[in-house]
Amino acid sequence: MNKIETIIIGGGQAGLATSYHLKQLGREHVVLEAAEKAGNAWRNDRWDSFTFVTPNWMIQLPGAHYDGNDPDGFLPKAEIVAYFEQYVEKYELPVRYNTTVLEVAPLEGRIGYLLETSDGTYQAKDVVMATGSFQKPKIPAFSSDIPAGITQLHSGHYRNPNQLPEGAVLVVGSAQSGMQVAEELYQSGRTVYLCTGGAGRVPRRYRGREIFYWLRDTGFLDLTPDKLPSLKTRLGGNPHCSGKNGGHSLNLHQYARDGVHLLGHIAGMQAGKMLLKPDLKENLAKADKAEKDITGMIDRYIEAKGVNAPRETLPDLQDGYAVDVITELDLKAAGVNTIIWAMGYKSDFSLVKLPITDEDGFPIQKGGVTQYPGLYFVGMNWLSKRKSVTLWGVNEDVESIIADIAK
Repeated sequence: MNKIETIIIGGGQAGLATSYHLKQLGREHVVLEAAEKAGNAWRNDRWDSFTFVTPNWMIQLPGAHYDGNDPDGFLPKAEIVAYFEQYVEKYELPVRYNTTVLEVAPLEGRIGYLLETSDGTYQAKDVVMATGSFQKPKIPAFSSDIPAGITQLHSGHYRNPNQLPEGAVLVVGSAQSGMQVAEELYQSGRTVYLCTGGAGRVPRRYRGREIFYWLRDTGFLDLTPDKLPSLKTRLGGNPHCSGKNGGHSLNLHQYARDGVHLLGHIAGMQAGKMLLKPDLKENLAKADKAEKDITGMIDRYIEAKGVNAPRETLPDLQDGYAVDVITELDLKAAGVNTIIWAMGYKSDFSLVKLPITDEDGFPIQKGGVTQYPGLYFVGMNWLSKRKSVTLWGVNEDVESIIADIAK
């Protein structure tokens, strides 16, 4: 039996930030990480050309704020991984790799938790769930009906165009990941079919500044879940914002202009044909509206605060609306030999043997603190604010749970 005061499950940004604070307080703890090295999600669940979607100045883990000479740049994959490795090394954080947590159960008759892991049994007074929002790839059940000769992989397993067999590629999903992967593929010369969804769009730059400066200053990133029209929107895809290698805007209409075949939501599979919803134009309208809403909010902020920023009118592209809407795609006739599922991830907290999630599978908590003494969550999208999942915002939730642990 390994008895430790606090156990952090997950060695990503939230888990490491929690470990940093506990180390500063001199509190006994350990981070249990299933992977063999730090920065696993960035190392093994991202493609080769991946860069941060948020600018470098937003890298603000406690004790390791970005101090390089390119604050408005976008760190590439190798440097992201190195950042996490150096963070663990610099602060000598107690991370145990290759340790998968299988179950977390409350101790009978007293406060604390019993953890069954691939490395034996642990007992802890406090448990911090830092496994994040993106745990299990979303792949529809009807994927088993797709002809065996077609390669299927999730966007987290995509690396580069050369990895794929020859032929056209169907990318399913038009949030950040699907848009970046589709862009890289069609610019490499591949024929690309793209199933669109309801994800919005924001420009990379607007009125003389990188978009995230405006999103910070307007309070957009500090929005709390109670301001959402529905809590279900916490689970929606992130708006497409940055193209491959960072630094430029994405637009579905530009994709149509460049020859990408735009489709509606995917609906199923039948006799070698992909069934599609006739909602392409609705999806395009949602992306267009999201951009207009965001830029309108920024315009109002600039006017109200008297900010000196040049006026700007973004290109009003309409190419996607001229595309014929189809309700089925014959994969063989279209030459599709690869499907990339870019539908995001889903959370799974079933290893915790307590009723800790709501009807959407989202943890029931306030600022990361649950109703169960010593059980916490950090590092999830919309945990307390929109920015909770980012390297810029995660520390606020971490400090919230640290205050409770310290009590």
